Parts: sequence; structure tokens; C-alpha cells
Amino acid sequence: MGPGRLSQSLLLSCRRAAAAAAAVGAARCRGGPLPARPLSAAAVRLRAPQWPPGRGEPPQAGGGGRWEEVAGAGGDEEDEEEAAELEELLGPSPLAVEPGAQRVAVVQPAVKWGPKKPPLTRAELQIAEAVALVDTLQNWTVLEKIIIPTKNPDKKFIFGKGSFQALTEKIKKLPHVTAVFLNVERISSLTKKELEDAWGVKVFDRYTVVLHIFRCNARTKEAKLQIALAEIPLLRSNLKNDVSRLDQQRGGSRYIMGSGETFMETQNRILKEKELKIRNALEKLRRKRSLLRTQRRKREFPIISVMGYTNCGKTTLIKALTGEAGLQPRDQLFATLDITAHAGYLPSHMAVIYVDTIGFLTDLPHNLVESFSATLEEVAYSDLIVHVRDITHPETILQKATVLSVLKNLNLPSHLLDSMVEVHNKVDLIERYKPTEENALAISALHGHGLEELKEEIEKKILTATGKKILTVNVNLEGPQLSWLYKEATVQEVEVMPEDGTARVKVIIGNSAFGRYRNLFPNSKIFMP
Repeated sequence: MGPGRLSQSLLLSCRRAAAAAAAVGAARCRGGPLPARPLSAAAVRLRAPQWPPGRGEPPQAGGGGRWEEVAGAGGDEEDEEEAAELEELLGPSPLAVEPGAQRVAVVQPAVKWGPKKPPLTRAELQIAEAVALVDTLQNWTVLEKIIIPTKNPDKKFIFGKGSFQALTEKIKKLPHVTAVFLNVERISSLTKKELEDAWGVKVFDRYTVVLHIFRCNARTKEAKLQIALAEIPLLRSNLKNDVSRLDQQRGGSRYIMGSGETFMETQNRILKEKELKIRNALEKLRRKRSLLRTQRRKREFPIISVMGYTNCGKTTLIKALTGEAGLQPRDQLFATLDITAHAGYLPSHMAVIYVDTIGFLTDLPHNLVESFSATLEEVAYSDLIVHVRDITHPETILQKATVLSVLKNLNLPSHLLDSMVEVHNKVDLIERYKPTEENALAISALHGHGLEELKEEIEKKILTATGKKILTVNVNLEGPQLSWLYKEATVQEVEVMPEDGTARVKVIIGNSAFGRYRNLFPNSKIFMP
């Protein structure tokens, strides 16, 4: 393949129309648009639905009530300009897996001993997760599962000579198989080509499969941009290997006529420019999300990030805590790729926002995690983290270690990690389950078991994290106190006593606002719970 054709292949990702990507994605990916509204609008307004009956006046700017974030109207010209800029970046990728059905043989290297043996797991559990990844993809079917022993999975061909020969013979005896999923983090493009030549079928590594799942599930511009960013190192690696192969065939680098650049230099420059554009576009979206955070902070909404290993039941739990009918959890890996926010109440009727986040996965390549740092940074601005675990999973301990490792690498504030609430989900599948970890809460998000206890624990932690108090004050209805409380605090209940023109008002109020209230209204009676 000459330089012209190679150039054309590498430039597909930034030259084709986004419409073609949508058509290809629709043909090969599962599901329609996610029902939850992601936090990616340029501006928002907050809209309050009906305040529950019997709770006094509805909440004002201080918070409370059930809130929904709604995309604000941006300028049409600005939207069109942004869409045109993103059209280039979000075109189909030369790394994208071809659409259509795949009949897959999953191959798992098994390290039985030595420093390369993975802790807290075994080959049978690793291949089970690999099968679950394949099952996530529409029209992909696992026909064969093969576990092959190896001493060093980092070698070029993963296996020793004898094992590799035995594996090759086995794959060639599977005439219906169209692809092999080699469950290692990453293989080089040269190794991939040699394996494909040896086996006569497509070969995918873990990075390729996970990235393909991400492409299929990405709904927002931010998710698609982060996937495009994760592809850049692969494109560079492929370019280097392709050019090296061309040099061997043609005897040295070729200059592009009249440009003073070698073909390699030209393609690297194009990739660098593309990466810069993607990072700039992500930075714009990050600034928009920062505006949303500022608006939520002004209304003093406590933020609770719900995190966990992929498919642990985060979305099901948020649906149970908020009663949001539009949320439709899916039993598949990486169903959620975007930050989405959902409002709910705690036992004191304090309004909070639950943030649904991307799930984690063992051996998720560093470039992929780094690319989604813009999404995960939202967690650092939370008041509380709820860590959801699928306690029925045979690798639940490894999954916990994976999540905690990623959280520590995000450089979160220490108080967030120290106050984290650990939730053991799906206990309805284990008879008489009791957590062994201290302070862990056992729940069934699907059946509602343990949710009241969880809400009480969340409320206790939120009050501590935000410095808020729940108290009752006696106010004169002819004075400015009630109006001040609606503005500066979260009014929960108002009990009017018409005989003396006063009211007992139950509020949630922060420390600073409470200090101002006492200074402004020193004669007001205050009842602590």
C-alpha cells in the first residue's frame, strides 16, 4: 500500500462526515438514545415540579424540591459553528471495527505462577468477563472459549512456541469463527497482523473491544470526543509501524513533493493537530459543565456521586432513590458513558442531586481512563461518594480494589475518600446476607431492600460534609424572617399558628447562613432537634 492510500486511511477520522458515522453506528450498535439527560448544555435553568402536599410553601432559591436540569437556549449561530467544528473530529475512525456480525473465539492467557500472575482472580473468571464484554455487542456471538497457559503474557505472541502452535491448530479447526478476542490489554499492530496471518481471522485485544463498546454506547459529543482522544495513541502506533513496513519495502522515507516533510512527519503533524482540536473542544465542554456546577452550588444542592464497577447496579439504585421513571437501567457493561444528574429527596425532604458515572473495569488501558478524565473530574466536586458493589459477583473483592485504585488516581480530596459510603447491592440473590466490611450497607436496589437505611446514612454524611443543620425556628409572619429563610435556607415545613400571627418553620440551613440569621433576628426562638 503506497503513501497516498495510507494517508487516506489515516485521515478518515477527520475528513468524513459525522452523518456517515451515525449511519454506521446505528447498524452495529445496540440501543437508542439514553433516557437520562446528560450534563452537557451550554446553560441551564432549574425547573421545580409540584412540591409534595402538606409540606408548607414550596422551596425557593435556597434549594429543596425536586429539580430537573434543562438545557438552555444557546445562540443558533454558535451551535452551528460548534457543530461544524466537531463534524470533522467525530467522523468514522480507521480504527473502528467493521459493522456486521462477528462469531468470536475468546482466548484467555492463563498465568499459573510467578510475578505475572494477576492477584485476586483466575483465568476462568477473566474469560467470563471477556465473554460478558462480547455479549454486550449486538450481533457478536461467542462460539468458543479457550484458556491457554503461558509464563509471560507480555511476549510478542503471548504464548510459548508449543502453546501457540496448539492454539493455531485449534482455531483453524473452527470454520465458523470470524474473529479471535485475545483477552490481553493491548497488542501491537505488528503482532496483530502476524496473528491474523497465522489464524486467518480478525484479532481483537481488550482495548479494541472496550473502545468498540464505548463507540456503540456514546450518545453525547463529550463521550464521542473522549473516545476520539483515546484513539490518538493507537493511530500514532499504527502509523509508525506502517511507515516502518513501507520503508523496508521501498528503501527509506519519502518526502511529500514540495512540502519539505516526510510522509511520517506529515501524518504526525495531522494527528497532533487533531489531538489539539479534540482537547480544545473538550475544554469548552468542561467549562460549560463548570457553569452547571456553579448554578447548582448557588442553590446549595448537595451532590452525591454514585460509582462502582461496570454493571454493578448504579443506575438501578439511582432510579430507586429518586423514583425517576425515565431511567431505564440496562444489564450490560458500560451502559453509562456520560455524567447524568438526577434529583431526589432525603428523609428530611432535603433535595439532593445523584450523579451517575461511567463504570470501571479491571485492566482498563491507561489511555482510555485518561481520555475520560474530563467526565470523572465531576466526582471531585461531589459532597459524597456512594460506592456500589455487586456483592454476588465472584470477583467482587477485585472489583472493589479496581474502583478504589481509580478513585485514588483521580487525586480526590481525602475527606471524600474517608466519608465514602459502601453499598453491597443485589443481596436479594444471597440468603441472609450480612456485610463483613465495617459500615457497609446491604441493599437490593431492584427490590427496595435497605434503601431507607441508606438514605438516612447519606443524609447524615451530607449534613456533616456541607455543615448544614436541621432546626425549627419560630417566626413572626408580619416580619421578614420567613422570606429571608426561603432565600437563604431550605424550608421544609411551615406550621402556621393564626392565633398569634406566627409560624414554626423547619429548615435545613448552613453554618454561615445560621450565623447571619442569629445576628439579624436575635429574638427569634430556635428549636434544635
